[in-house]
Amino acid sequence: MTQQTHESGSATTTAPTTTAPTTTASTATVTTPATTARDDAATAPAPTPCPPALPSLAEPRPLGELRFWPRTFHDRLTAPLPGLKAMARFAREGSVRPGREGLADIPRLPYEPGPPPRADAGTVAVTWAGHASWVVRIGGLTVLTDPVWSRRIIGTPARVTPVGVAWETLPRVDAVVISHNHYDHLDAPTLRRLPRDTPVFAPAGLGRWFRRRRFTTVTELDWWEAAELSGVRFDFVPAHHWSKRTLTDTCHSLWGGWVLTAADGQRVYFAGDTGYGHWFSRIGGRYPGIDLALMPIGAYDPRWWLSDVHLDPEEAVRATEDLGARRMAPMHWGTFILSAEPVLEPLTRVRAAWEKAGLDREDLWDLPVGGSRVLERTPVERALD
Repeated sequence: MTQQTHESGSATTTAPTTTAPTTTASTATVTTPATTARDDAATAPAPTPCPPALPSLAEPRPLGELRFWPRTFHDRLTAPLPGLKAMARFAREGSVRPGREGLADIPRLPYEPGPPPRADAGTVAVTWAGHASWVVRIGGLTVLTDPVWSRRIIGTPARVTPVGVAWETLPRVDAVVISHNHYDHLDAPTLRRLPRDTPVFAPAGLGRWFRRRRFTTVTELDWWEAAELSGVRFDFVPAHHWSKRTLTDTCHSLWGGWVLTAADGQRVYFAGDTGYGHWFSRIGGRYPGIDLALMPIGAYDPRWWLSDVHLDPEEAVRATEDLGARRMAPMHWGTFILSAEPVLEPLTRVRAAWEKAGLDREDLWDLPVGGSRVLERTPVERALD
């Protein structure tokens, strides 16, 4: 895999170089307090080097700013898109759905519909509506991630679990974040339900899609850029993925994840859609103290076809560790049949991987579709912030 590095907005500091003066040694050695001190210093253990400074975060950009972007973002790909040979193999093998045994567990998929919990400005709460759609309560705002409330999306069979949150039970939606333009993440019928003045945070190049639908406050961001709404910071961060919505717009808009940070420092990472790679450790370095990572764990089989763009459960756990996140909530499974793994396998594998990694079981928020969880920060976590 060829990985590109795009560090827009990072600050690089170069330390000044100091050259020691040249001295000529005498043939006679005279011991003085000064030379003794130098000798002691020479034999003393080297001081522990200071850790490198974290890159400074970008200043928030204006909400609704009209911007101009390059025609394509192919240079951001971290793996080549499938060529004709791979497409032919995929068509020949036809591994797009589980077999009969893999589908037999559909009735056992966890589903507990309910409204989002109450949350004040100092509370973080999440509710999984299904797939990559979350209701995130943070800093007093209600934020929807990749909202898909439709029963069916283009090119995919109908949902195997209903939406976990009835639209009528949603509090007022204060903002929407979009990870990329694939149909299972950008759903026009769902977005039509929103008032057109709802603030939308979108990847670079996707703003015109919303403006054509008369959304009035659309903020497009490049990787590592940010905007702010009512004291909550929205940072757009890299992902190992791609974008395409029609036959002629491959990679014409960007893709990525979001880091939401409240004024009190509470922080939620929404990965969107991504494969495994170097970006996770860089995101964790730039945004330390992530309280909760919303991580995709499904749509990974066959691996030869999907490994560059979708995490498997073990990689999701590893990516959460790379981020330094304190908790993980799995998503992107148990909703739409997008690939060949058995429908319950992502859940059983992520639980096993979490245990194998020696992580606290309480920190794996493996919610049912419709399930909610409220973040209760420990005194130690509050002190660290």
